[in-house]
Amino acid sequence: MTLAVSGLTFPCHRLTVGRRSSPVQTREQSEEQCTDVHMVSDSDGDDFEDATEFGVDDGEMFGVASSALRKSPMMPENAENEGDALLQFTAEFSSRYGDCHPVYFIGSLEAAFQEAFYGKARDRKLLAIYLHHDESVLTNVFCSQMLCAESIVSYLSQNFITWAWDMTKEANRARFLTMCTRHFGSVVAQTIRTQKTDQFPLFLIIMGKRSSNEVLNVIQGNTTVDELMMRLMAAMEIFSAQQQEDIKDEDEREARENVKREQDEAYRISLEADRAKREAQEREMAEQFRLEQIRKEQEEEREAIRLSLEQSLPPEPKEESTESVSKLRIRTPSGEFFERRFLASSKLQVVFDFVASKGYPWEEYKLLGTFPRRDVSK
Repeated sequence: MTLAVSGLTFPCHRLTVGRRSSPVQTREQSEEQCTDVHMVSDSDGDDFEDATEFGVDDGEMFGVASSALRKSPMMPENAENEGDALLQFTAEFSSRYGDCHPVYFIGSLEAAFQEAFYGKARDRKLLAIYLHHDESVLTNVFCSQMLCAESIVSYLSQNFITWAWDMTKEANRARFLTMCTRHFGSVVAQTIRTQKTDQFPLFLIIMGKRSSNEVLNVIQGNTTVDELMMRLMAAMEIFSAQQQEDIKDEDEREARENVKREQDEAYRISLEADRAKREAQEREMAEQFRLEQIRKEQEEEREAIRLSLEQSLPPEPKEESTESVSKLRIRTPSGEFFERRFLASSKLQVVFDFVASKGYPWEEYKLLGTFPRRDVSK
């Protein structure tokens, strides 16, 4: 719309700029409540109706973020759970500026650090912290035209973990400054503390390092899409160089750890084999000892039986005995001979006991007769 079409023709006009508390107010109510700012040309002219007659919200004309025009805050004051606060922040941000916006990490700042900095080197990202302020005149323009630009949203999504906080309420501001001091140091916290309201919103670019977290950049709201992109890309260059070093160190460390694991595994297998061999030897020795004990016990038992049989044998009859006597000559398996006289009236068991007393029990040996050959044990 041109000035001519709007009725703003030469030479002069008096304009009144006012803020409406509600879009449903009548024109008369708005004029009563506004604070007039007159802009008058050098010569007098006809009065001109205020800008509300065109149906344009003054906040929209000048990009002013007015908390009075908002239905709900970006973040509850004194929120106990940071995750819940971020959920409300994301929902309110979407309702104000649309669904095309950075994906805000839902969780505590510590959890965002873990997600961005403490994975494998190839998976690490920069951390972007967006600090919102509803009272800054730059907030609406920054959010709608820069932070929600498709190129910025895409670049942040690929390379950053984005976390947000609302600095509008004093309690939330103090809480973030405490977190900032703990994680980034007092210098960074003081830098943010000294930022004036009209310098917000702020965009902090954080890079995780081995010993501490480094703030690479603090971007104020008075910037452009191109400048914002350039500063994000500059931070990525620094991060990429560090990331390549971290990847190299991590690969070398993993290679060393793999070699050590292989050596440890080989050593473990060797120990297992040695232990299995030693256990087998111990089992074999234990079995030999057990068998030896059994053998000794059996020998002791046989010896006891032999002595018992030897003592229980009737006395050997003398040659001049008046009773009939049988003289037996017994050959053992080893070729040894035993001779003894027995009464003809003695039972055959006496002969078996005699042979057993010499170490040849009848359970294991049999007694064979000659001419004709027969088994007398049956």
